[in-house]
Amino acid sequence: MLTNSYIHIQGIGAATEKKIWKCGIGSWDEFKQNPGSTGLTGSRIKAILQGVNESQQRLKTKDHIFFAGALPKNEHWRAYRAFKDQTLFLDIETTGLAPWNSEITLIGVHGGGKTRVFIKGVDLEEFEGVLDNCKTLVTFNGARFDLPFIKYHFPQITFDQLHIDLMSPLRRIGLKGGLKHIETVLGISRSDGTAGLSGFDAVRLWYQYKRGSKEALDTLIKYNIEDIQNLETIIDMVYPKLIENYTGRI
Repeated sequence: MLTNSYIHIQGIGAATEKKIWKCGIGSWDEFKQNPGSTGLTGSRIKAILQGVNESQQRLKTKDHIFFAGALPKNEHWRAYRAFKDQTLFLDIETTGLAPWNSEITLIGVHGGGKTRVFIKGVDLEEFEGVLDNCKTLVTFNGARFDLPFIKYHFPQITFDQLHIDLMSPLRRIGLKGGLKHIETVLGISRSDGTAGLSGFDAVRLWYQYKRGSKEALDTLIKYNIEDIQNLETIIDMVYPKLIENYTGRI
């Protein structure tokens, strides 16, 4: 999808992009081969060709910062496949909803076939290091919750990655509601130990752990891991539908 995107090019909006798609042009290379078929003005074609050439060079060098800044935030999902090998799925657990009077208890990250959960009082401070080679973050409601929470408690972290908050693109294809509801709609099941648990249960489990229950911490970790692993399952399942929703073709 990234290599069939134009809205990140300065001066190019959604209407122009859709006009290009309607001409059957399916990639930057196809545009370069036959730009005249779009019916665009010469000046507009010139601007797009310059933008395409720069985009191809930036993609060749895996310059995620360029695309993170150029793409509208709610369109970062388009770059998922281009940077998939350096993507982390992220979810946090907290003691409340406001960062200024709540703690982060766990931060779970999953990517490249590896999963790790950082725990407050154990190794939470080591979380920052996993972002070093990350080019894309995938969350659910992370734009409003997870990332602001992390920024508040880790002000030294600069998030320069592409950020795909799945809540927005999922809504565009009719998948609304919370993560657990969407999992059910898509036929994704939870394990016996975590089925039916919610964010409120995550708080309860944390305080049970603080009172000495290792079993509660194990359940909380398992709950968090299923969150982040299911994010990968969901985006891989729906990605073709997201593309079809935009371009009318796969």
